[in-house]
Amino acid sequence: MADQQARLSWRDGMLPVSDQFDDPYFSLQNGLLETEHVFLAGNDLPARYAAGFHIAELGFGTGLNMLAAWRAWEQSGQKGALHFTSFEAYPMAVDDMARALQAFPQIMPWAERFLSQWTGGGLCDLGTLRAEVVVADARVSVPEWTGQADAWFLDGFSPAKNPELWQQDLLQAVADHTRSGGTAATYTAAGFVRRGLQEAGFDVDRAPGFGRKRHMTRAVKG
Repeated sequence: MADQQARLSWRDGMLPVSDQFDDPYFSLQNGLLETEHVFLAGNDLPARYAAGFHIAELGFGTGLNMLAAWRAWEQSGQKGALHFTSFEAYPMAVDDMARALQAFPQIMPWAERFLSQWTGGGLCDLGTLRAEVVVADARVSVPEWTGQADAWFLDGFSPAKNPELWQQDLLQAVADHTRSGGTAATYTAAGFVRRGLQEAGFDVDRAPGFGRKRHMTRAVKG
Protein backbone atom coordinates (compact mmCIF):
# COMPACT_ATOMS: atom_id res chain seq x y z
CA MET A 1 0.00 0.00 0.00
CA ALA A 2 1.43 3.36 -1.01
CA ASP A 3 -0.41 5.25 1.69
CA GLN A 4 0.96 3.34 4.68
CA GLN A 5 2.62 5.34 7.41
CA ALA A 6 6.31 4.89 8.07
CA ARG A 7 7.23 2.22 10.59
CA LEU A 8 10.40 3.06 12.44
CA SER A 9 12.64 2.30 15.38
CA TRP A 10 14.91 4.61 17.33
CA ARG A 11 18.66 4.09 17.66
CA ASP A 12 20.21 5.74 20.72
CA GLY A 13 16.86 7.42 21.33
CA MET A 14 17.44 10.02 18.60
CA LEU A 15 18.20 8.37 15.23
CA PRO A 16 15.09 7.12 13.37
CA VAL A 17 15.60 3.91 11.37
CA SER A 18 13.06 2.71 8.82
CA ASP A 19 11.65 -0.71 9.68
CA GLN A 20 10.39 -0.99 6.09
CA PHE A 21 13.88 -0.55 4.59
CA ASP A 22 16.23 -1.22 7.52
CA ASP A 23 18.06 2.04 6.85
CA PRO A 24 18.54 5.23 8.93
CA TYR A 25 16.79 8.41 7.85
CA PHE A 26 19.92 10.55 8.06
CA SER A 27 23.67 10.37 8.46
CA LEU A 28 25.11 8.98 11.66
CA GLN A 29 27.82 11.67 11.44
CA ASN A 30 25.53 14.70 11.08
CA GLY A 31 22.40 14.63 8.99
CA LEU A 32 22.16 18.39 8.53
CA LEU A 33 25.76 18.74 7.37
CA GLU A 34 25.20 15.85 4.96
CA THR A 35 22.09 17.54 3.57
CA GLU A 36 24.03 20.77 3.05
CA HIS A 37 26.92 18.93 1.38
CA VAL A 38 24.95 16.55 -0.82
CA PHE A 39 21.69 18.25 -1.67
CA LEU A 40 22.39 21.97 -1.33
CA ALA A 41 26.02 22.17 -2.49
CA GLY A 42 25.41 19.24 -4.84
CA ASN A 43 22.81 21.35 -6.65
CA ASP A 44 24.88 24.57 -6.32
CA LEU A 45 22.45 26.04 -3.80
CA PRO A 46 21.75 28.64 -2.59
CA ALA A 47 23.77 30.32 -5.39
CA ARG A 48 21.23 29.22 -8.03
CA TYR A 49 18.18 30.38 -6.10
CA ALA A 50 15.95 32.74 -8.06
CA ALA A 51 12.31 33.78 -8.08
CA GLY A 52 10.02 30.81 -8.56
CA PHE A 53 12.76 28.23 -7.93
CA HIS A 54 11.36 24.70 -7.65
CA ILE A 55 12.98 21.78 -5.86
CA ALA A 56 11.63 18.24 -6.19
CA GLU A 57 12.61 15.31 -4.03
CA LEU A 58 12.32 11.54 -3.88
CA GLY A 59 11.80 10.60 -0.23
CA PHE A 60 10.52 13.23 2.21
CA GLY A 61 11.49 11.36 5.38
CA THR A 62 11.85 13.71 8.34
CA GLY A 63 11.59 16.81 6.17
CA LEU A 64 15.20 17.71 6.99
CA ASN A 65 16.22 18.39 3.39
CA MET A 66 13.27 20.70 2.81
CA LEU A 67 13.90 22.60 6.03
CA ALA A 68 17.58 23.08 5.20
CA ALA A 69 16.66 24.33 1.73
CA TRP A 70 14.04 26.70 3.17
CA ARG A 71 16.46 28.06 5.76
CA ALA A 72 19.03 28.70 3.00
CA TRP A 73 16.32 30.38 0.88
CA GLU A 74 15.40 32.82 3.63
CA GLN A 75 18.98 33.45 4.73
CA SER A 76 20.05 34.20 1.15
CA GLY A 77 17.54 37.04 1.02
CA GLN A 78 15.18 35.61 -1.58
CA LYS A 79 11.73 37.15 -1.91
CA GLY A 80 8.60 35.21 -2.64
CA ALA A 81 8.18 31.47 -2.12
CA LEU A 82 10.50 28.52 -2.57
CA HIS A 83 8.51 25.74 -4.26
CA PHE A 84 9.22 22.27 -2.92
CA THR A 85 7.55 19.04 -4.06
CA SER A 86 8.41 15.74 -2.42
CA PHE A 87 7.24 12.22 -3.26
CA GLU A 88 6.89 9.91 -0.25
CA ALA A 89 5.17 6.53 -0.07
CA TYR A 90 5.48 6.11 3.71
CA PRO A 91 5.05 9.46 5.48
CA MET A 92 6.36 9.79 8.99
CA ALA A 93 3.96 10.64 11.81
CA VAL A 94 4.16 14.29 12.85
CA ASP A 95 5.25 13.42 16.38
CA ASP A 96 8.06 11.24 15.03
CA MET A 97 9.19 14.03 12.69
CA ALA A 98 9.29 16.46 15.60
CA ARG A 99 11.31 14.00 17.69
CA ALA A 100 13.81 13.35 14.90
CA LEU A 101 14.32 17.02 14.10
CA GLN A 102 15.22 17.82 17.70
CA ALA A 103 18.69 16.51 16.79
CA PHE A 104 19.21 19.68 14.73
CA PRO A 105 18.67 22.77 16.87
CA GLN A 106 20.00 24.97 14.04
CA ILE A 107 16.82 24.39 12.02
CA MET A 108 14.29 24.27 14.86
CA PRO A 109 12.83 27.73 14.07
CA TRP A 110 11.93 26.45 10.59
CA ALA A 111 10.88 23.04 11.86
CA GLU A 112 8.49 24.58 14.38
CA ARG A 113 6.90 26.82 11.75
CA PHE A 114 6.44 23.88 9.41
CA LEU A 115 5.18 21.36 11.96
CA SER A 116 2.63 23.83 13.32
CA GLN A 117 0.89 23.69 9.93
CA TRP A 118 1.73 20.18 8.76
CA THR A 119 -1.03 17.56 8.58
CA GLY A 120 0.91 14.67 7.05
CA GLY A 121 0.57 15.24 3.32
CA GLY A 122 -0.64 17.57 0.60
CA LEU A 123 0.05 21.28 0.28
CA CYS A 124 1.48 23.49 3.02
CA ASP A 125 1.78 27.23 2.32
CA LEU A 126 4.09 29.07 4.70
CA GLY A 127 4.56 32.25 2.71
CA THR A 128 8.23 31.85 1.83
CA LEU A 129 7.71 28.11 1.33
CA ARG A 130 5.10 26.35 -0.76
CA ALA A 131 5.60 22.68 0.03
CA GLU A 132 3.66 19.74 -1.33
CA VAL A 133 4.22 16.15 -0.27
CA VAL A 134 2.67 13.68 -2.69
CA VAL A 135 1.84 10.59 -0.65
CA ALA A 136 2.07 7.81 -3.21
CA ASP A 137 4.44 5.42 -4.94
CA ALA A 138 6.90 7.66 -6.80
CA ARG A 139 7.02 5.19 -9.69
CA VAL A 140 3.44 6.22 -10.40
CA SER A 141 3.23 9.77 -9.06
CA VAL A 142 6.38 11.26 -10.63
CA PRO A 143 5.41 10.34 -14.22
CA GLU A 144 1.94 11.80 -13.54
CA TRP A 145 3.30 15.03 -12.05
CA THR A 146 2.75 18.13 -14.17
CA GLY A 147 5.58 20.19 -12.64
CA GLN A 148 9.14 20.90 -13.73
CA ALA A 149 11.96 21.10 -11.18
CA ASP A 150 15.08 23.25 -11.22
CA ALA A 151 16.80 20.83 -8.82
CA TRP A 152 16.17 17.29 -7.58
CA PHE A 153 17.11 15.79 -4.23
CA LEU A 154 17.33 12.03 -4.88
CA ASP A 155 17.10 10.81 -1.30
CA GLY A 156 15.47 7.41 -1.30
CA PHE A 157 16.84 4.81 1.07
CA SER A 158 20.01 3.10 -0.16
CA PRO A 159 19.80 1.41 -3.57
CA ALA A 160 20.56 -1.93 -1.92
CA LYS A 161 17.62 -1.56 0.48
CA ASN A 162 15.16 0.43 -1.67
CA PRO A 163 15.89 -0.39 -5.35
CA GLU A 164 12.42 0.76 -6.43
CA LEU A 165 13.41 4.43 -6.14
CA TRP A 166 16.46 3.97 -8.36
CA GLN A 167 14.96 2.16 -11.34
CA GLN A 168 15.60 3.40 -14.86
CA ASP A 169 11.95 4.25 -15.52
CA LEU A 170 11.81 6.48 -12.46
CA LEU A 171 15.13 8.18 -13.24
CA GLN A 172 13.78 8.86 -16.73
CA ALA A 173 10.66 10.41 -15.20
CA VAL A 174 12.91 12.60 -13.04
CA ALA A 175 14.73 13.79 -16.16
CA ASP A 176 11.44 14.39 -17.97
CA HIS A 177 10.37 16.67 -15.12
CA THR A 178 13.61 18.67 -14.96
CA ARG A 179 14.05 22.00 -16.69
CA SER A 180 16.87 22.36 -19.20
CA GLY A 181 19.99 23.17 -17.20
CA GLY A 182 18.38 21.76 -14.07
CA THR A 183 20.31 19.55 -11.68
CA ALA A 184 20.05 16.49 -9.49
CA ALA A 185 22.17 15.27 -6.61
CA THR A 186 22.31 12.16 -4.47
CA TYR A 187 24.49 10.67 -1.76
CA THR A 188 24.93 7.41 -3.68
CA ALA A 189 27.63 6.81 -6.27
CA ALA A 190 26.33 3.37 -7.30
CA GLY A 191 27.32 2.69 -10.87
CA PHE A 192 23.86 1.68 -12.04
CA VAL A 193 22.42 4.93 -10.64
CA ARG A 194 25.00 7.03 -12.47
CA ARG A 195 24.40 5.08 -15.68
CA GLY A 196 20.65 5.43 -15.25
CA LEU A 197 20.91 9.19 -14.93
CA GLN A 198 23.15 9.34 -18.00
CA GLU A 199 20.71 7.24 -20.03
CA ALA A 200 17.92 9.58 -18.92
CA GLY A 201 19.73 12.59 -20.40
CA PHE A 202 21.86 13.98 -17.57
CA ASP A 203 25.55 14.81 -17.65
CA VAL A 204 26.80 12.96 -14.58
CA ASP A 205 29.77 13.70 -12.33
CA ARG A 206 31.11 11.82 -9.34
CA ALA A 207 31.99 14.19 -6.50
CA PRO A 208 33.49 13.79 -3.01
CA GLY A 209 30.93 12.33 -0.61
CA PHE A 210 30.10 13.27 2.95
CA GLY A 211 31.67 11.70 6.00
CA ARG A 212 32.61 8.08 5.42
CA LYS A 213 31.12 8.03 1.93
CA ARG A 214 33.93 8.51 -0.56
CA HIS A 215 31.76 9.67 -3.43
CA MET A 216 28.35 11.11 -4.31
CA THR A 217 26.68 11.90 -7.63
CA ARG A 218 25.86 15.22 -9.28
CA ALA A 219 23.97 15.54 -12.52
CA VAL A 220 23.02 18.35 -14.92
CA LYS A 221 20.35 18.08 -17.59
CA GLY A 222 21.56 19.23 -21.00
